Amino acid sequence: MHNFKKNPVNPPVAPLLATYTPYPFPVVRGAEDRVFDGQGTAYLDFYGGHCVAGTGHCHPAVAAAIAAQAGKLIFYSAAAQLPVRDEAAQALVEFAGADMASVFFCNSGTEANESALKIALKLSGRRKFVAFNGAFHGRTLLALSVTDAPGLRKAYESLLAPATFLPFADETALDAADFSGVAAVIVEPIQSMAGIKTATVSWFVALREKCTRAGTLLIFDEVQTGIGRLGAPFAAGFYGVTPDLITCAKGMASGVPMGGVLMNARVAAQLKPGDLGSTFGGGPLACAALVATLKVIREEQLMERAGVLAEHIRGKLHGGKVQEVRGEGLLLGLNAGPQARALKAYLLKQRILVGGSDDPAVLRLMPPLTVQVRSVEVLLDTIGEFDAQAAA
Repeated sequence: MHNFKKNPVNPPVAPLLATYTPYPFPVVRGAEDRVFDGQGTAYLDFYGGHCVAGTGHCHPAVAAAIAAQAGKLIFYSAAAQLPVRDEAAQALVEFAGADMASVFFCNSGTEANESALKIALKLSGRRKFVAFNGAFHGRTLLALSVTDAPGLRKAYESLLAPATFLPFADETALDAADFSGVAAVIVEPIQSMAGIKTATVSWFVALREKCTRAGTLLIFDEVQTGIGRLGAPFAAGFYGVTPDLITCAKGMASGVPMGGVLMNARVAAQLKPGDLGSTFGGGPLACAALVATLKVIREEQLMERAGVLAEHIRGKLHGGKVQEVRGEGLLLGLNAGPQARALKAYLLKQRILVGGSDDPAVLRLMPPLTVQVRSVEVLLDTIGEFDAQAAA
């Protein structure tokens, strides 16, 4: 007998399946670095819908591009050549640099990682991966195979691909690892869900060299670190290390669902039509949003701005109630120790949204790259006013 048959025949459920615990208010509108509830109350958004609202909420240029495209063609699959899809691919490849020559468009970060891992299996003929402790790459089966989340993996263990997990940013462990027979190593340049954990340039250089010697593909999962968030187009350029593939999603189309697998010419030349596919990947609306997003990032100098704001935040919080500021650009972790949960609740009460992480001591800042200086000052002042004992 299946376990589910022990449950009531018709238990009460909501029409919308519960997945996350939502905010205690509905979000009905967004503008710049704020979202609004049904009563018109504004909340400063330092969470960005989980690192998605890169150009802010409803940026006029992005919204206009989406509306214009919707008036011409909402959808057609890859069965047709679309000028806007070709334009988007060219724009993203040029934006990425880092030896990237071609892109496969899909719909999400997990789909991008799944596709990159499939490419590695197909091209190498090998059947195992290397990932890192603390990694989160998604919930589809190959992506879950390289995700260090026992609670998510348990029900599917028999279906997951073989993967070895190494300590992140540990040069001794990396040196001792055996990459022979490994199809790909996949790594988040900054481990966001794990609590904004970073690595040194020397570690990335050693990882690249080891993969090259072993004939192992190196995949940078840049679902959160990409599209200008670190103050560079991608972390690959920020750290000066060139992977074979870069996966991206989140902020690439300013909130329109989109993912992508960027790859160098050596990888792309080995793939043929039919090896990858996606009905909705590279749809006209998403492509128009991507082109507009990259244009906004360039024209408003948002990458340069991200680095400046990050240094300001570090300087203002140094020696205060936050023990440590981790990360780069506008992907930052605030190590607030045992008072982190109370601080997050206090910020929400003051109508400021921030993210948590798998590390209970670390809160995450992933605001729009367009976040206003005055909003940053409100955040920093509010953290300074926080009293853990009073909040308790």
